[in-house]
Formats: sequence, C-alpha cells, structure tokens
Amino acid sequence: MQIKFKGEFTPTELCQVIFEKIREAEEKYGVRYSRGATLFINPINSFGEDVMPRNEAGRIVNKLYSEGPYKSAADDYKL
Repeated sequence: MQIKFKGEFTPTELCQVIFEKIREAEEKYGVRYSRGATLFINPINSFGEDVMPRNEAGRIVNKLYSEGPYKSAADDYKL
C-alpha cells in the first residue's frame, strides 16, 4: 500500500499526517500488520530550496535506520 502526502510540512506536522493515514488504513481498510515501511522525505529550507542534512563531521546523511519503537523494561518482563 502506498501513501502519498502533498504539501510542505514541519517534522511535527509530518508525524501527525503519517499517524492519521496509518490509522485510516487500520480502521477503514483493516490493515493490522506491516512487514516494514520505507519513508522518503525531501528536506527543504524556509525558501523551498532543497537542503542536504549533514552530520557533525559535515558528511551528508541520506539514510536513517530504525529497528522499531523503544521498548520499555515492562515490555521485556511482560508487565
């Protein structure tokens, strides 16, 4: 299933719109699980110009990896 978002968003707004569409997929279309997902974002500055995120060493960062949400100790101990 592909979900596309149009417009310019702050990171907080993008999180909210992603959350809303995933909830819609869950509630309206019965999606209960996913093997994973790939999200492409197009960073821009306040003038709408493309920007390249860089790390502390000045190298371009073009991928971030995640192994899922933070798990609390309660999850580990089934509390």
